[in-house]
Amino acid sequence: MEPNARDARLEGMQNAERRAGRPARTTAGPRLSIVDTSASFETFYDSAYPDLVRALSLTLGDAGWGREAADEAMTRAYDRWNDVSTYTNPAGWTYRVGLNWARSWHRKLARRLPWSDTDVSLPHAADPELEAALAELELKYRTVVVCRYLLDWSTEETAAALDIAPGTVKSRLSRGLDRLRSALEPSTPQDAAS
Repeated sequence: MEPNARDARLEGMQNAERRAGRPARTTAGPRLSIVDTSASFETFYDSAYPDLVRALSLTLGDAGWGREAADEAMTRAYDRWNDVSTYTNPAGWTYRVGLNWARSWHRKLARRLPWSDTDVSLPHAADPELEAALAELELKYRTVVVCRYLLDWSTEETAAALDIAPGTVKSRLSRGLDRLRSALEPSTPQDAAS
């Protein structure tokens, strides 16, 4: 992400805090008890944001929704950074928040408007067939596959981020990979004859 775009987003988050009546998180001024967490959040943002956008875009099947969900999740992480920074996996918490936000908005929009079938290209499409097969997976399988392989999270990190048991992660991963293999297997001439 461009440094100017990142700075603008961070400044927007700080302005939102001021409008909400919360003090800006800074060590400047007489209140030394307020800890300067902006530097650590900025480091987290720089390292986690690109992966978060990609993961949410793949999980949700829409690049626009993925970016919006990542933006919303990062805003909420910034707002709660004193707590979020103490979590074992802040990126996992942020992914879960973005996913929940997108699902909630999708439900709200589905009640009001028909969901758009317009395809939006995902960022940096490496293998269109794989991404198409991934988009066909049920969300519960797709989230686990994205967390384990795109984000390279452990079973435990994935379980904590999705609030499911490690055994459920393993089961969904196995089923999801089986369905991906089936979708990606080239059909043989024998298959066409049967």
